[in-house]
This record gives sequence, C-alpha cells and structure tokens, in this order.
Amino acid sequence: MPGPLRILMVEDSANDTLLLAAELKRGGYDPVFERVETAASMQAALEVHEWDLIICDYSMPHFSGPKALALYLQRALDIPFISVSGAVGEETVAELIKAGAHDYVMKSNLARLVPAVKRELRAAQERRDRRQTEAASAYLASIVQFCDDAIIGKTLDGTVVSWNTGAERLYGYSAAEMIGRSISVLVPSHRPAELPEIYDAIRRGEAVDGLDTVRIRKDGTPIEVSLTISPIKDAGGRVVGASTVARDITRHKQEDNERLSLIQDLTAALAHVHLGPASGAGAPSHSESEVRQPFPARAA
Repeated sequence: MPGPLRILMVEDSANDTLLLAAELKRGGYDPVFERVETAASMQAALEVHEWDLIICDYSMPHFSGPKALALYLQRALDIPFISVSGAVGEETVAELIKAGAHDYVMKSNLARLVPAVKRELRAAQERRDRRQTEAASAYLASIVQFCDDAIIGKTLDGTVVSWNTGAERLYGYSAAEMIGRSISVLVPSHRPAELPEIYDAIRRGEAVDGLDTVRIRKDGTPIEVSLTISPIKDAGGRVVGASTVARDITRHKQEDNERLSLIQDLTAALAHVHLGPASGAGAPSHSESEVRQPFPARAA
C-alpha cells in the first residue's frame, strides 16, 4: 500500500472535507490533510509543508477556486490541482482548466475523484521523471561537450553525428564542418583497412579499447592518438552507432622515443667500453720502468 497522501484541502465545509477524504480512503489511499479556507491560510500551508495534491472547492464565502488556483500558480508548484464544486456550468469548468487546473470533479459525482487523482498523480510523477532525465542528459551533454578529450558520435557507416570541442581542438575541424561528414576524412590513406575492422567489431557489439594509431588534422599534419571506440545501442539492445574517445598521445610518443634513443645510446657506449682494449694490460709499472740515474762522479 502506498504511503500517506498529503492533501491540502481548500474547503470551507468540514463535512465535505471528510467526505472527500473518505472517498479517497475507499480508493486505496491513506489521506493526511489540512483544511484551509482563506488566501492567508493557504499561503501559510504552502510555505510550511510539502503537498502531494491540492483539492479545492470552487465557491467559498471568503475565497474561491480561481483565486486559490492563482496562488498555486504563483508558486510554480508541480502537484495536481483538482477543483470540486456542487454546481457550476461547463463553461466555468473549461475556464478553470484553461487557467491551469488539472481536473474538475462535481461533488454530486465523487466516483470520479479517485480516478482523477490517480491519473494526475501519475502524470505529475512522469513530469518529474522527465525533468530529471532531461537534467541528467543536459549535464552529461555538457560534460561531453567541454571534455578535453575528443568525443565523437557516429552512425554505423561512419557518418559523424556529434563532435565536441575537444574534437575541434584535436583535429582542427569545427562541429559544423564534420557533422554529416564521414569520419574517414581523418584516416591516413595508408591505413585503408583500419575503419572496416573497427566497425566489424562494433557491429558485433564489441568495444575497441586503447587503439594507438594516427589521424590526419585539417591542416594535413599527422597526429598520434589513442582511441577507445564503443558501440551505441538503442532501447532494444541493437547496435546503431559508435562513440569514439580520442586522446592526443603525440607528446607521450615523443617522450617514449627519446627514452628509447637514450637507452640505445647508453647500451652502445657500454658495449664499446667492454669490447675495447684492456686498460693497462701488460704495461710495466711506474717503479719497474723508472730509469735509475748513476751517482755523480767524485771530484778529483
């Protein structure tokens, strides 16, 4: 059973309020409500508590349905507002719905109350879920758009459908220049088999991770990149495209090559030392090679 249904009852009649609550209880709800009948008391209730639903009488001695609706709309609440009344014309109902009420129930036909509440509570939840999804999508889109790495979306034939600022910086093409164009423009002519092999793997639902390769910038210069390519699937699990994350590794490659060159130079130098003539082998010592001078001749 669902939890308590928090209802703000805008109603001047205590008896009618109890009838509405009883109808909701018969419909499977656990109504927890507060009754208000003036603009000030409604304003206070909206400020102090959070509500799941507002049920509002149309005609009251000190308040009215249209005025309560205007107060509700000022607060930009997204909870159902359902008006009830004893007797109003269809034209009045239409005006209230047009003004922003979600539904209208006649007090003489309260059997409509529970279905109306269920429908509007479900619709409100769907709106909240949709806003959360849209907010999450916008947040993710912002992350992708401003990521330092190049992030590119493509169809299965290689047509570019998304191109972030990282891709603009890496490859030199703007999004306007690349969206709708084949990704093959970045592939060097001497690597014709690379893209078909990648897309064969993507169609099988496999990711290509850490592929170090070369791409061609707009100005024609080659650039070393590391690619991670993942399949994009629809709701049914069918592969419909691919996303690529590319990172510039030119500097890393240069550093690796410099380290390799240094190692090779050191290895060659050590080999030369080990294979050269032995230092001092067979040479006489200083004491052995010293030439002894004779004593000076004695004076006559």
